[in-house]
Amino acid sequence: MDVSSMRIAVVGLGYVGLPLAVAFSKQLPVVGFDISRERVEGLIGGHDQTLEVSDEELAGATQLRFTDDVRDIADCNVYIITVPTPIDSARRPDFDPLLKSSASVGSLLKRGDIVIYESTVYPGVTEEVCVPVLEKASGLAFNKDFFCGYSPERINPGDKERTVTKITKVTSGSTPEVADIVDGLYGLIIAAGTHKASSIRVAEAAKVIENTQRDVNIALMNELARIFQRIGIDTHEVLAAARTKWNFMPFVPGLVGGHCIGVDPYYLAHKAAMLGYNPELILAARRINDEMGPYVASRVLRLLAQQGINVVGARILVLGLAFKENCPDVRNTKVVDVLQELQGINARIEVFDPWVDAEEACREYGVTLSQVPEAGSYDAVLLAVGHREFVGQDAIFDVRGLLKPGGIVFDVKGLLPSADDVFRL
Repeated sequence: MDVSSMRIAVVGLGYVGLPLAVAFSKQLPVVGFDISRERVEGLIGGHDQTLEVSDEELAGATQLRFTDDVRDIADCNVYIITVPTPIDSARRPDFDPLLKSSASVGSLLKRGDIVIYESTVYPGVTEEVCVPVLEKASGLAFNKDFFCGYSPERINPGDKERTVTKITKVTSGSTPEVADIVDGLYGLIIAAGTHKASSIRVAEAAKVIENTQRDVNIALMNELARIFQRIGIDTHEVLAAARTKWNFMPFVPGLVGGHCIGVDPYYLAHKAAMLGYNPELILAARRINDEMGPYVASRVLRLLAQQGINVVGARILVLGLAFKENCPDVRNTKVVDVLQELQGINARIEVFDPWVDAEEACREYGVTLSQVPEAGSYDAVLLAVGHREFVGQDAIFDVRGLLKPGGIVFDVKGLLPSADDVFRL
């Protein structure tokens, strides 16, 4: 397939799919498809509620159109699937979005078409789980009538520096020829360059270990934080000293949520278990990181007690609900774990996040967001997310200034200067 003849459909217009569709539309005609009519209408109206793409960028994407009608992508010959790959309540891979999107695309496949997956999975999912669905829905034969590629997403929500075109892209294909085509296609838009993997399974594995590695390293920091708290020394002071060695990796403790780091290791662990191997380190890291929400809540309550403040009726402000700073993404946010732990003590819990949509917070987690907090009003302030509105030159208030006399700040992110009333992980 010649690149100039490609008509691209991007299936799934979230944090991954939309920036990709906009980037490709600068080179080729693109149709962006999403099952959410509300999402599509918003994009047609010129606004991206995830804030990954600006209104100006959307307006300039003249070769991009949006639809929620799958028939509108029937004329395409390259389908890029960017749907979520979550876990279920038992922390097992949930392939439902992947299977449904594969069935929809499969019903449209024609001879010579290429289906490229970007969703994070364990090695083997594209060819062992998705391809059979494509074959059944299309009646076509894999690697004879249609072909597949895998190029894992590397979107960092809220990051305006490392955008999709500025991050090296791993590519792969189901045959050597298709691998070259997929690599050439992404080479049109990825200024940082591409890395062509030897197989789809290698590319799948590369993606899932990126986030597993980060998860394990952050778990180590979280465990160290709990040890140092018992010793009575400041974790961030220890890390500042350790970072003076050139090869010390600069990880810090914290809440590990989001759509990647808190989820992807379970995919690799699931595959390992299927093969009869118990991934002890991976699962231990996940357990440590999943325990951090309750741990943070317990630290806040103990600190209040040490200050002689009765937790019953205490006014506690949580700053931030998003899973990370300077973005509205609340998927798998671990701030919710902190809130759930605090809710049983009859304190007055308030949550403020200027980035998060209030309706989404209520719909997804039952959290009612508060208005801008008032100075001198709180027994405890929990700085959970480092939005620029909370710290730095763009801050809209002084976090410590929100406290009542004798109150405490618990700085999860370690962003505030050291002070007698500021405590950190």
